[in-house]
Parts: sequence; structure tokens; C-alpha cells
Amino acid sequence: MQKLVIAIDGYSSCGKSTTAKAVAAALGYAYIDTGAMYRAVTLYLLENKIAFDDLPRIEQALHDMHITFKRNRRTGRNELCLDGQVREDEIRQMYISNNVSEVSVIPAVRHAMVRQQQRMGRKRGIVMDGRDIGTTVFPDAEVKVFMTADTHTRALRRQEELAEKGEQVELEAIIENLTKRDYIDSTRAESPLRRAADAVLLDTTHITIDEQVDFVLERVSAALFSRAMLAQSQNS
Repeated sequence: MQKLVIAIDGYSSCGKSTTAKAVAAALGYAYIDTGAMYRAVTLYLLENKIAFDDLPRIEQALHDMHITFKRNRRTGRNELCLDGQVREDEIRQMYISNNVSEVSVIPAVRHAMVRQQQRMGRKRGIVMDGRDIGTTVFPDAEVKVFMTADTHTRALRRQEELAEKGEQVELEAIIENLTKRDYIDSTRAESPLRRAADAVLLDTTHITIDEQVDFVLERVSAALFSRAMLAQSQNS
């Protein structure tokens, strides 16, 4: 049976990546964290002192940089590599979070990342999370989920995640960052954050990660069943 494309979109710190990783593992699918790709571009621009309005240098940077994912054999997690070096920890730092939405609105950046993401998904059997997967990257994905949660809950989750990595950030600063990112992501002209018309809404404010994973897997089972029934009717 042909494998599916699963698109998980939504706001920051709703549990998208954790859920998507678990769903991919349960199905034996590949997992791609598209948000990490935009964070990698942000890191590259900052490290190379390229201004976000310097379009010629940004276009050259997009040509020069090489973004891949590598599975860590010890931890089992996919880690982002920028120009052959694992940069997973750096891209999760707060200074990247404070700049990534401004980088993500640049049309050249979005076009380059979308092309790469679509190449990654050609073989199907993929779970991809981000903000425009079900609307722009894979509008024909068989399973689409749009995740949300209240801002305070999301901020607490983000604060805990940062603390686990040794970065202490005030809750108010995180709330301010999330609010700013929500606004930029949902109002940008290029592939704005929005729920696809056929995406199922999942509010994660009061549910566990396991419940989130089960929710998505139930949708996958329903999609596979529908596909099997369609194939059966066409062959009969």
C-alpha cells in the first residue's frame, strides 16, 4: 500500500515536533522538522553577519549553505546539520527564536525551503511539521492536522524546554516572543500560518503528548482505511 504524507501545522510550542516525531516512529515514516530548517537559515545569516534586508547576499547564502538531517545513533533523534556540522542545540536557543520569524517572511528563503521540503517528500511515507505544510508544501497531503494551544501554556512548555538545555528565560519574555512570532507568521504575505480548509483542529492545551499522538494516528488509520476501500471499489 502506498504510504501517506502527513502534514502537521500550527503555532510554536504546541507539541508539533514531539508529536510528529512519535507518529513517524510509530509508522516507520521519515520525519522532517521544517521549523529547524528556517532556524538554520537564521543561524547562518546571523553568524555570517548578513542583514535580513540584503537580498542579494541572502540569495547567495541560500545557494552556499547545505541543510540536512542526521540520525543520532545514541539518542535516536534526527539532528539538523548545517554545512555538515550538527547545529541542533544552537538553532533552539532564544536568540534564534527572536529572529526566525523575520527570516521566514523573506520570499527567497521560503521558496528555497519549500523546494527542498517537497524534494524530501517525493518518496512519501513522511511526517512533516511546520506552518505551511498543509497549505503550501503538500496541499494534497492525505492527513492534515492543525495544532494550537493557549499562549500561557505554550510559554510554560517553551520555558521548560529551554531550562532543560541550561537556558533560563523569564516567562514574560517567552510570551512576548511567541506573541510576536504568531503575528508575523500569520500576517506574512508569503505562505502565512493558517489552518488548511481540510485540516483537523487539535487543541493541545489540556492533553498529553500521548493523546496528541493517538489523535493523529487515528486520522492516519482513517485515511488508510478510506484509501483501501476506494482501491477495492475500483478493482471490483
